[in-house]
Amino acid sequence: MSGVDGSGERYVVGIDYGTLSGRALVVRVRDGAEVGSAAHEYRHGVIEDALPDGGPALPPGWALQDPQDYRDVLRHAVPAALADAGVQPSRVVGIGIDFTACTVLPTLADGTPLCELPELRRRPHAWVKLWKHHAAQPHADRINAVAHERREPWIGRYGGKISAEWQFAKGLQLLEEDPEVYRRAERFIEAADWLVWQLCGAETRNVCTAGYKGIRQDGQYPSAEYLAALNPDFVDFVTKLDGPLLPLGERAGALSAQAAEWTGLPAGIAVAVGNVDAHVTAASAQALTPGRLVVVMGTSTCHILNGEQPAEVPGMCGVVDGGISPGAWGYEAGQSGVGDIFGWFVAHAAPAGLDSHERLTELAAAQPVGAHGLIALDWWNGNRSLLVNHDLSGLIVGLTLATRPPDVYRALLESTAFGTRMIIEAFVAAGVPVTDLVVTGGLTANRLLMQIYADVTNRPLSIIGSAQGPALGSAIHAAVAAGAYPTIHEASAAMGRVQEGVYQPDPRNVRAYDALYAQYRALHDHFGRGGDDVMLRLRAIRNAAVATGAQADSVLEAIG
Repeated sequence: MSGVDGSGERYVVGIDYGTLSGRALVVRVRDGAEVGSAAHEYRHGVIEDALPDGGPALPPGWALQDPQDYRDVLRHAVPAALADAGVQPSRVVGIGIDFTACTVLPTLADGTPLCELPELRRRPHAWVKLWKHHAAQPHADRINAVAHERREPWIGRYGGKISAEWQFAKGLQLLEEDPEVYRRAERFIEAADWLVWQLCGAETRNVCTAGYKGIRQDGQYPSAEYLAALNPDFVDFVTKLDGPLLPLGERAGALSAQAAEWTGLPAGIAVAVGNVDAHVTAASAQALTPGRLVVVMGTSTCHILNGEQPAEVPGMCGVVDGGISPGAWGYEAGQSGVGDIFGWFVAHAAPAGLDSHERLTELAAAQPVGAHGLIALDWWNGNRSLLVNHDLSGLIVGLTLATRPPDVYRALLESTAFGTRMIIEAFVAAGVPVTDLVVTGGLTANRLLMQIYADVTNRPLSIIGSAQGPALGSAIHAAVAAGAYPTIHEASAAMGRVQEGVYQPDPRNVRAYDALYAQYRALHDHFGRGGDDVMLRLRAIRNAAVATGAQADSVLEAIG
């Protein structure tokens, strides 16, 4: 991708921080044209087995990252994107970032990450906890149980359950497993807000992550009495979260001299308030209108939807006033594993000769709906919505000696579409309309998968007109922060793009999938809603065996 620096043109930079890398995108303010981009992979990737440089091993369910990898994206991806665009840095008027969430880190009051202090370098809880850090599930369970016991008014805004991925579960785990690191943490901050702090030298918090990931509703966090009921030493947790709270699209500050040196951009340009990768994509997909469900598909999937009124939707990640765009109630739901599931099958289960997405998709596409005789549950990485339980696991029913790899692959594709349908039906049942889907992310290239989603949900499916939806969304917010547009809606209309109605439901497939979906739903409710907790028992046996090194029968006896 390359562009020409036209006379008088203004540009903005959007940076999308993903699970494994960060991507910078240079965008023309006038029309949203993407003129240059570059990516930088994190040197440490996802830290799951042991801390770097000979640090201690990590228990099951941990997922950490190194904040230095995030700074390196600024140093490498932004200058490379400018060079790719052929744009003079002086033409850039603003920068914005988005991040996977809840990705959160403990810091000192000046923003120094605790993992960068030599004395804490070998303490796992001093590091960034990535969104898919699921080791705080017991703490999330207690957060939810106490909230319901006390009839906390905010719990309904989160579908009745707080996720193990969110700030309070990770914070409570930090307190109870490493109290010293907890005490040293003067701030507990989303990576998006921390990066904005690094860019402009001012600590801010954005309403999106504060609302969805930080249990901030109606202008306040949970009460001190509630926190004390969880743990008396947890009462001060809110002070670690509290900072200047700004709406989306606002200017957080001016690019500092240090950040200008990192990025090659002019000091003093606008730095937009941070955002979440999925939520910021609604602007680039021109999907801020209530009823348009944005389906951000990657390693996991996030479902984003604006509504006109607040409603309590069981199993949702949350509803937040202004959480997607000012003036609307933003809803979030999600699936913890989607692309990761397909990738797992190709990497670890498909035989040689069939170990590619392209070949498996080609063979799976030749099948009539239901011909494989399989139903799968899409819980390879737990369930985010509707069950909010990351101890759940995957399942395939119907395997026979006649089953072949393309059969299983197609069943896995379909399982994720069924999971999305469960979420849509929960929205509709709560009075939140879903008229159509706008899909974004790398998985949009799989035409079979897209048609399956249209057929399973029985709704038209549009495709975002950008391969870099989150980065474009961040650039749109940067344009608003720089004063180029008065509102996110106006910037979205001018700079966003979408291909309308690319996939339409096939009535024959819709009927066939209705029958399969009924079986998926029966399995979903049986294994996820108390019919049989075998998945939870198996996870407990596995975790105990890994932690103690004992044989499974001894572990089983120990846990009863």
